[in-house]
Amino acid sequence: MVFSFRGWLNRIWFLLVFAFLLFFAVGGYRWLVDMVSPIHPYEKPKGAAMKVFVTDPESPEAGYGADRLRWFYWYGE
Repeated sequence: MVFSFRGWLNRIWFLLVFAFLLFFAVGGYRWLVDMVSPIHPYEKPKGAAMKVFVTDPESPEAGYGADRLRWFYWYGE
């Protein structure tokens, strides 16, 4: 078995460059997502704002068929 020092150096160099470019691409992607994404929905409101939400909306038990189907698709219940 022949051990090629130059071949192993090329492989190591390739892995280092690949790792650097992968790190750069992931960092760029995270930066882009942070710039494009809207405000975090679970962030504490600022100023006099209040966060209000409904935890258990009322089910349309006696509603029309379309309303019940829409309810199923929205909430999965």
